Amino acid sequence: MILAVILISVVAAILGLTVVLELKRDLMMLQQNSYRTGRYRRWLSESGDTTSWPRLAMIAIFMLSLSTLSHPYISAALMALCGLTVSVRLLQARYKKPLVWTARARRIYAAALVIAAGAGTGLVFILSHTDALLTLSGVCTALTGCYCASHIITMAAVTVLTPVESAINRRYYNDARRRLRSMPGLRVIGITGSYGKTSTKHYLHRILSEQFDTLMTPGSFNTTLGVIRTVREHLKPYNEVFICEMGAKNIGDVREICELVRPSMGIITAVGPQHLESFGTIENVQRAKFELADALPADGCAIVNDDFEYIADRPVDNTACCRYGISAVGAEWRAEDIRYTAHGTTFTVTGPEGRRLPLSTRLMGECNVSDLLAAVVCAIRLGVPDAKIAAAVASIEPVEHRLTVKDVPGGLTILDDAFNSNPVGSRMALEVLGTFTGGKRIVITPGMIELGSQQEELNREFGRHIAANADVAIVVGRYNRQAITEGIAEGGMDPKAVHTVDTFNQAQEILRSIAAAGDTVLYENDLPDTFK
Repeated sequence: MILAVILISVVAAILGLTVVLELKRDLMMLQQNSYRTGRYRRWLSESGDTTSWPRLAMIAIFMLSLSTLSHPYISAALMALCGLTVSVRLLQARYKKPLVWTARARRIYAAALVIAAGAGTGLVFILSHTDALLTLSGVCTALTGCYCASHIITMAAVTVLTPVESAINRRYYNDARRRLRSMPGLRVIGITGSYGKTSTKHYLHRILSEQFDTLMTPGSFNTTLGVIRTVREHLKPYNEVFICEMGAKNIGDVREICELVRPSMGIITAVGPQHLESFGTIENVQRAKFELADALPADGCAIVNDDFEYIADRPVDNTACCRYGISAVGAEWRAEDIRYTAHGTTFTVTGPEGRRLPLSTRLMGECNVSDLLAAVVCAIRLGVPDAKIAAAVASIEPVEHRLTVKDVPGGLTILDDAFNSNPVGSRMALEVLGTFTGGKRIVITPGMIELGSQQEELNREFGRHIAANADVAIVVGRYNRQAITEGIAEGGMDPKAVHTVDTFNQAQEILRSIAAAGDTVLYENDLPDTFK
């Protein structure tokens, strides 16, 4: 009897570890979905996580344990086997974007553990017996049930904490607003766009730092809460310029940030088919991005990229407007004479009244030139001298994972464009790859995401661009595999040069087997763990 109690206790401990680890993984995926239960539910539906074999096996064992026909020892043995297998897998798993233990994440995790403990205790009470062994079996059954319902428990934790989070966010919002209002001389520059906003932010920060004490939102802190955190933790009384990146996945997101920071200048880098899953239509994307221009004061200035149709045809009449572009005929600010070399890019900024400013940069690709152009126009509007602009542009370091070029041991050249991918940026990255002719041109990519109803067609077109600019393609994951490979085939690439793999590690193994000195490798996009 004592030995049986010990064994069942070990099973309960294993299952307890399984529940703790699974709730942590669920929280990580919730965090990658911006803590939004609607997006999280959509991910659950699309990923098949609720019907994975461990989940289905545990559900079957849970139902078996409730049956009067089952033997407690048999159920416990099955629970132990399945729980141990799941725990080992979770402990060994490595994620591209691990869980960040923010204060909010800790609150949700604690609430989930409390809910799981409460639900488990209730189930044990229902299944309770006077016999210690059977009671322990009931604990194992309850823990198994908690594992099976971990997604529900995680979402319940978010729901329970909603009033708490709202109160905390409102307090932080008011504190950030107070800090901003206490600095009436602070110039706030908002930057938004379907893509290019983070790079433009970095370039503008480097240029303006030649003239002003400048702060920018770090990393991808481009939500309202991210901006609030930046203001509360980083804004100093002596800052003269605050560059605020403004992300948006829904109409009203940019307007909410603008109401907080009150920008006097704004840059709209692009309006394209990004985040169409949440926006629905390109017209909604346009409306969301132009919330920045609409929020500017009469004595402010909007700087907008006319290379995009849905920017060029959108009037701005509430404030001054500088339109820039590379191919846009009507843009008053342009980047001309663009030339790529092994050391970077040279180009000339042309503006009103015959203005010309020759520049050179270590950055590669037309997308980077476009982002630099926006930053230069903004700097000129703020009175930064040409010599300081030229010096800053020449010293700008590439933003990590945004079409950076580096040589690695073995004679390979790496084009790293892994941060994100969109129809415009991916095409430009492939065109840069196409200019390297010293060896094989290899692209490793999972394709593009969040393109709504255009997802399949745009990834098929992406495949055609791969065929036109690369010699070897390694397609990672299953999410876009069919569309990309179909596009590659339509582009005429040799089928033997196309490899499909499930993971990035498998792609690396293929790369090691085929790469030689003189080859160039483009890493285009790197999907988060919410996509397979």
